Amino acid sequence: MTKVWPWSFSKIKDFEQCPKQYYHKHILKEVPFVQTEAILYGNEFHKMAEDFIGKDTPVPAKFSYAKKALTSLKDRKGEKLCEIKMGLTENLEACDFYASDVWFRGIADLVILDDAVATVVDYKTGKSSKYADKGQLELMALALMARYPQIKKVRAALLFVVCNDLVKDTYMEYDKSKLWEKWLGKYGQMETAAKEDMWNARPNGLCKRYCPIIECVYNGAN
Repeated sequence: MTKVWPWSFSKIKDFEQCPKQYYHKHILKEVPFVQTEAILYGNEFHKMAEDFIGKDTPVPAKFSYAKKALTSLKDRKGEKLCEIKMGLTENLEACDFYASDVWFRGIADLVILDDAVATVVDYKTGKSSKYADKGQLELMALALMARYPQIKKVRAALLFVVCNDLVKDTYMEYDKSKLWEKWLGKYGQMETAAKEDMWNARPNGLCKRYCPIIECVYNGAN
């Protein structure tokens, strides 16, 4: 059977958008990674935020709009962990991000540990929070509670730094079963596709102009 792990939030989203594109991108690895201006800007912002919170490096003028929000996070009580890489085994136990048996991977931009409470923040450099997806926060909360068993409560947020908006939620230890039921179900759909070797195209508004899978009948080149 085709291997669909280690998986991540982004891989699940790619699969849900279009199984065929997911297959070419993650299984066959035929879709090259393109460093767009938006991605480069996002990477630069993440490095700046990590240096500001972790090393007290001044915020450059180009990112001054985010200084107030980042300072608020920096001043919070607790141990700050930047760009923390987390892995889980198939038994939902914490493991190294690069472990041979890693089954799930996730990277948290900022984690603040304060006794039994953790805060996890993911920076977003998009201009709007209109289509924010809190699924990423759910998975980060689950990974954190596996890595740090003392954590009973996770405050999670997507910080949209450009429009100064905060999309947040709170997850408790007793939420784990319900959340894992949801995400194991999503992962199971990928497993089924791999087992049956069925990667059907799912047409959407991006097909005609942006899909790199030329052979697909829904691609604009056809």
